[in-house]
Amino acid sequence: MTIKNPSRYLVTAALPYANGPLHIGHIAGCYLPADIFVRFLKSIGKDVKFVCGSDEHGMAITMKAKKEGKTPSQIVDHFHAIMQQGFKDFGIHFDIYSRTSKPIHHQTAQDFFTNLYQKGIFKEQVTDQYYDEQANQFLADRYIKGTCPHCQNTEAYGDQCEKCGSTLNPTDLINPVSVLSGAKPIVKQTKNWFLPLEEFQERLEKFLDTKRTSWKPNVYGQCKSWLNQGLQARAMTRDLDWGIKVPVADAEGKVLYVWFDAPIGYISATKELLPDTWEKYWKDPDTELVHFIGKDNIVFHCLIFPAMLMAHGEYILPDNVPANEFLNLEGNKISTSRNWAVWLHSYLEDFEDKQDELRYVLTSIAPETSDSEFTWADFQARVNNELVAVLGNFVNRIAVLFQKYYGGELPASALPGIQFAEVQKEIDEAYYNVKENTEHYRFRQGLHAIMDLARFGNKFLTVHEPWKKVKENPEEVLKVLSDCLHICVHLGKVMQSYLPYTSKKIEHMFQVSFMQDFGQEIELMPGHKLGEPLLLFKKIEDSEVEAQIQKLKDSVQEKSVSSPKNITEPKQEIEFTDFEKLDLRVATILEAQRVPKTDKLMQLEVDLGFEKRTVVSGIAAHYSPEEIIGQQVMMVVNLAPRKIKGIESKGMILMAESEGKLCFMKPHTLVQNGAEIR
Repeated sequence: MTIKNPSRYLVTAALPYANGPLHIGHIAGCYLPADIFVRFLKSIGKDVKFVCGSDEHGMAITMKAKKEGKTPSQIVDHFHAIMQQGFKDFGIHFDIYSRTSKPIHHQTAQDFFTNLYQKGIFKEQVTDQYYDEQANQFLADRYIKGTCPHCQNTEAYGDQCEKCGSTLNPTDLINPVSVLSGAKPIVKQTKNWFLPLEEFQERLEKFLDTKRTSWKPNVYGQCKSWLNQGLQARAMTRDLDWGIKVPVADAEGKVLYVWFDAPIGYISATKELLPDTWEKYWKDPDTELVHFIGKDNIVFHCLIFPAMLMAHGEYILPDNVPANEFLNLEGNKISTSRNWAVWLHSYLEDFEDKQDELRYVLTSIAPETSDSEFTWADFQARVNNELVAVLGNFVNRIAVLFQKYYGGELPASALPGIQFAEVQKEIDEAYYNVKENTEHYRFRQGLHAIMDLARFGNKFLTVHEPWKKVKENPEEVLKVLSDCLHICVHLGKVMQSYLPYTSKKIEHMFQVSFMQDFGQEIELMPGHKLGEPLLLFKKIEDSEVEAQIQKLKDSVQEKSVSSPKNITEPKQEIEFTDFEKLDLRVATILEAQRVPKTDKLMQLEVDLGFEKRTVVSGIAAHYSPEEIIGQQVMMVVNLAPRKIKGIESKGMILMAESEGKLCFMKPHTLVQNGAEIR
């Protein structure tokens, strides 16, 4: 598949809730890959608009306001400013960063609802809903907690269990209680307007089929799982006093469901940015629409929002939704409620002017198809061993050698252009690989291509050893260093989208401009004067890492869930020949579904590279089908097949168990399916 050539692009990044600051999980999961993609599109001359804004409605905000004794407006005003400044300071450049509290958004969302209402799309339904008699109000999904019927988590919300990922209805909860008062709610009838998603099932299936090869397997697989289960009508209104009023005569005390309102925020932000031409970006089929989100938002952007757009009839559908998985932190899930997070604004205070160091590390470990993990030790190692020792070291050495040998300029005796064919080949390959991988949302591989060019430069310099030959063969040394200079400036240009601050430093150091199109040749003519050498990066010291780890420990509000407890004694020793009998391989989960009439079993279809297999695994109490599709796992492949509930299972997925929770054993980075585990 190659990137198509539309007239324009509209790129959206998920609207962050204005109920807290940004953390590195948000950045790695959504905003950094979106920024890289947009910067790249602009570098190759594409017409692209990048829109985002604060999501200022919904339960998370009203709950925080009640907890802190403030109004929702005070909460969203405070965090909107913090997030907007955080994005700016980190270098995420939106064409517009709006907010859903603006009149233009309220009007756009109400107009959209009215369009569907007048077409008779919505189904009015009177349903049973939980009501808190003490608080004297109906309880929206997030105002109800109880025990998850799937994993027995006692802190599950009325819309989702955050432990196992299952999507819930409030009435699914066992022993529900009101978050507002702690009282047991009663059931009371209320009327709401439902979007009949089941009526869009066939159209959505056809739409998804066109994305089978272009969408990430984790995104496609989760959507396919939802469709296989069959879509059901979903209420698009709520009984609340904070939000966008439902524009219907008999809808007093009701607001639009936040997941109806929020994606329309992309449209209203575009209208605000381009009041006269916004429709070209939303209604012209020659526009490519791309949504960057995290995996918890997949169903809303890939099924519910497209169903809304289909119902309206005038809008284009998303071309791609390159959702990422979750980034974990130091062995645990990032948790804002426990303060187990690296906050963006805090990082920028502690590591001043080190935006690219974080961009580099988060891109290197990006959770593109499966969850990944950030640790401060790994951050230090990647900065010191890669950015400092490889990229920074090469560029600085070349700048210093030109100052030492040629007074900081390319001598008049230098031949124009690149002299060594191998150098030209490596530079050409770097441009090709960065372009190819960035266009296809493989940002980790795009970054690797940049670093491969830096590694080649170091190797090329070491092999030719110009410092040993500068007196006996000055012409050859000039050729070598001239080509190294070309490698440096091409590194600066090819990294523009990924490491923009470093790219600017290289521009300054070598007195060049990267304003030309991405692939355009950079001409360094004899007599070209260079700027002063400078260090692109500085080492991260042990004391800095220790301080960050201590900050985490000091701020966390409860004991780490990874504390060892109830660990069993090792089993009896075996001989190495016993271990050799096991054939352990890496596989990718393609499909997943619960085994009917069981609580623990899940039927998986896995890809082993050399074949596809069915495996039955006892993980249904710990994971939902949609959250594991696309994950790479470790598997015993030579286990004798056996029938489980009438299903032939051929193999065993390896899991780790801690405090009753099962976790997948999986490779740290994406590897080829079928790879042996030794």
